[in-house]
Amino acid sequence: MLSVRDLKVSFATRQGELRAVDGLSFDVGAKEVLGIVGESGSGKSVAMYSMLGLVRDANVSISGSVKFEGREILGLSDREMQRVRGGEVGMIFQDPMTALTPVYTVGWQIVEQIRAHTEMTKVQATARSIELLGEVGIPNPRSRVNQFPHEFSGGMRQRVVIAMALSCNPKLLIADEPTTALDVTTQAQILDLMERLQQSYGSSIVIITHDIGVIAEMADRVVVMYAGRPAEIGKEIDVVRYPRHPYTWGLLGAVPRVDSKNSRLVTIPGTPVSPLDVPDGCPFAPRCEYRMTICDQRPPLHGSDDHLDACWLSDEQRLQIRPTPEGPEARP
Repeated sequence: MLSVRDLKVSFATRQGELRAVDGLSFDVGAKEVLGIVGESGSGKSVAMYSMLGLVRDANVSISGSVKFEGREILGLSDREMQRVRGGEVGMIFQDPMTALTPVYTVGWQIVEQIRAHTEMTKVQATARSIELLGEVGIPNPRSRVNQFPHEFSGGMRQRVVIAMALSCNPKLLIADEPTTALDVTTQAQILDLMERLQQSYGSSIVIITHDIGVIAEMADRVVVMYAGRPAEIGKEIDVVRYPRHPYTWGLLGAVPRVDSKNSRLVTIPGTPVSPLDVPDGCPFAPRCEYRMTICDQRPPLHGSDDHLDACWLSDEQRLQIRPTPEGPEARP
């Protein structure tokens, strides 16, 4: 469905070159859910926006290959890209509180999306928007379709954004932090809704998040990003249960566990590296307690076809540091 190869995105600034994405590669299969996880500033959103032609800064430089159903879409003209965005690829933007235009009703905004990509009449598009609002769990959709965004709660606005993204039955849905700024109960409802709709519509999904718990809940495969680079790529069960990169260990260690009431959360020391000053070697080395001399060289992605990581630690060293879950001293 989607094949990304060596995607690089950089910005020319007064302080120098800012490398937001530096050599990202991944694939998304039909009806597959890919999770992209990492701290804020790791390049997750910039990568997706760049792929869809939404990064329009005059100082940006984008290179690599992005193929959607075998067609190269990186570098398409605005007119050509408009046929892809919204129609074949849907987007759920990060903040539901600002993703909708406040001066138009939610129904008007969904209708506009439908009519831009289909041959439906206004009456047909309105009926479709009411149907979509009902599918995403908004009560009384026939009356609420004529209400403005400020008349909806944050969770309901997120449902409207999801309805809009699904309005043209896209083959690929990109969800950028779909649970941001929502309470935990609403987060669970939104994730359940996306999973149910994904099964109904058969769309592939790329979900971007900093919460590895969301990844464990939804994803089939995972890309762990750090400083614009992929740190680990693999099936969800492998990355969560058998993580190989120290950064992934840190992310998993920071997740609270209900069976360890008195244990303290593990924190990753230091702060994320600045994209203006990414080391030539391993970008995680300044924060890694297992740093070695060889870490001054950039590690390649290596491993099996289903589980890759960018770390110089050997398999023997990893087992000594972090036993597998079957071991008697397995870490959480």
